[in-house]
Amino acid sequence: MRDALYPPTGWRRAVEYFAHRLKRLPDSPHKIALGFACGVFVSFSPFFGLHFVYAALCALVVRGNVLAACIGTFVGNPLTFPFMATSALTVGGYLFNMKGEPKSFAALTDAFFGAFSGLWQSMLSLVGYGEPAWEKLATFWSELFMPYWVGGLLPGFITAAAVYFLARPLIAAYQTRRKSRVLARAQEELRRKAAARRSGLAQGRS
Repeated sequence: MRDALYPPTGWRRAVEYFAHRLKRLPDSPHKIALGFACGVFVSFSPFFGLHFVYAALCALVVRGNVLAACIGTFVGNPLTFPFMATSALTVGGYLFNMKGEPKSFAALTDAFFGAFSGLWQSMLSLVGYGEPAWEKLATFWSELFMPYWVGGLLPGFITAAAVYFLARPLIAAYQTRRKSRVLARAQEELRRKAAARRSGLAQGRS
């Protein structure tokens, strides 16, 4: 739990690592930034445990980089989920005309655990163990999951669009600098080989 909330190397090192991996992906800046934006968009959804799959599908639909989409899902983490969930549920509560204050993140996690518990209890009831609890899932679906999912579309899209327009020029600039460094190293290697060849010819003549 501690490592999930705070990586052993620190969040700064984790962010630097994923940013480095993102910039070095072998694809165009547009596709990489688009894929990363898909991962950010998906982070506003309640499909916990399926974000990689959801992000990959979104990237395939818009022809973005699938690996960049998977990296983008790490924007959703224990530090950002409370803000993402709150914004999604606030918008969802308004769209679904739900009264009362938006659910807190603690109440949200309790609701997810309760839904999984109800699902497990209902599955056991199919083989003769206990009573079904499908009503828990129905309540969870209508009062939490759907408002969360639909409500997360707007803030997710806005955040993903902002991330795309920020990431694309940064990735393009990094790739340009990297190509320049690779070209400079290649030219330097050619100069060294040419100098060594001339030196060898000069020694052979002498």
